Amino acid sequence: MRITLTVNGARHDVDDVWEGESLLYALRERMGLPGSKNACEQGECGSCTVYLDGLPVCSCLVAAGQAQGREVTTVEGLADGERLHPVQQAFVECGAVQCGFCTPGLIVSTHDLLEHNARPSDPEIREALAGNLCRCTGYEKILDAVRTAARTLSAEQP
Repeated sequence: MRITLTVNGARHDVDDVWEGESLLYALRERMGLPGSKNACEQGECGSCTVYLDGLPVCSCLVAAGQAQGREVTTVEGLADGERLHPVQQAFVECGAVQCGFCTPGLIVSTHDLLEHNARPSDPEIREALAGNLCRCTGYEKILDAVRTAARTLSAEQP
């Protein structure tokens, strides 16, 4: 099967997609976008979170065929060329990246949170990131990164 979708602003035609193939597999293996990670394949860890038509989804749970004609934004698509998005930059600056496996999903989830709530409280941050599991950081540096990104984005607003 062939699917056509827009990924990070560019149209992609993907051939030889099989019925059971996940959007995650299509992004990583067929389109060369390795940012989203394949960890649990059950929608439990959040490592594969991407935007599908503006809503965050676990791409391991979305059949690639369901993305036909739709718009996907991956962690790579948040950057502006070589310039990191403030959320991505905050994760780097705050040391919230260790092994990096959970990082793409956490960044997309943080981006989504800050799109809807510019100044989240710590309980709101924890709730928004509850679907993303990390085995390395202990979460404190991740929380620091979210707070830093929120401050940076708030300062950029006119």
